[in-house]
Order: sequence, then structure tokens, then C-alpha cells
Amino acid sequence: MDYTLAALKIFGSQLAGSTEAPSSEGSSPAQMIFGIRFQRAWMQGVLLSANYNEAGEGRLVLDDGSCVADLFVLPKEAEGRLWQPGMYVMVIGAYIAEQSKDNYPAIKVHKMVDLSDQPDREAMWYMEVAEAYNLFYLPFSVACPPS
Repeated sequence: MDYTLAALKIFGSQLAGSTEAPSSEGSSPAQMIFGIRFQRAWMQGVLLSANYNEAGEGRLVLDDGSCVADLFVLPKEAEGRLWQPGMYVMVIGAYIAEQSKDNYPAIKVHKMVDLSDQPDREAMWYMEVAEAYNLFYLPFSVACPPS
């Protein structure tokens, strides 16, 4: 994982438009969207389901308002926290393009935070994604049009 690449604030439905980034010597596999190379996504939404196995690994389903996403949680990320349906969460993790299917993104969770108690969480999230797009992603995509 290349942590010098930003975790893009993005809606799950936008990830369907990502493509495999051209590889270069010494670089980790990555995706491209808006002309930006990335490996991690930052999403927020409501948990629809949470299933854990005996080892403590979890498979959760997140609805971000644009689509649903599969979240894969390792025991250390789930430790001390029982993620339950109905919670509104912020998730940052590796976008797993090869496990994404039917335009549903798959994310291997690195960090998850419960934002259920924040009253303006959803409205603020939509504004954050729009702001990131307008300030960072759009100017970058205009400066680096696809070839």
C-alpha cells in the first residue's frame, strides 16, 4: 500500500468509473479516477448489515446514498467495537477493484468511525465530497485529460 497516495473522498457509484492505473517500476497496483492515481477510498454511509465469522473478520454492507459497498473488516479493526446495522459510519480503506462486482465497490477497511451521534453527518458528507471534487479532482482532471 502506497500511503503517499491520498484516500479520495468519493461516492461509491463514482468508483465504478475507475480504471486500472498504468504500472511503473516500483509502484504498487493502483486505480485511476478523474486522472488521479489512488488505492484507498474514503466513504460514509449507513450500515445495512454486519456479519462476523468465528475468527472475528467481518463483512459489512454500507449504503452511501449512491450505491451499496462491501466492507471487509479484519479483527483488529473490529476489536472492541461491534458494528451494527443502522450505524452511520466513516470508512477509509483499500479499494479492492478485483473483488468489486455489479458496480458495488469493495473496501478493505483500515479505519472506521461511528458518526451516528453527529446530527449533520450526512449533509456535511455530501458537501465534503462536492468540495473535494470541485477543489481538487476536477481541476486535476482538466489539467491531465485522459489520453
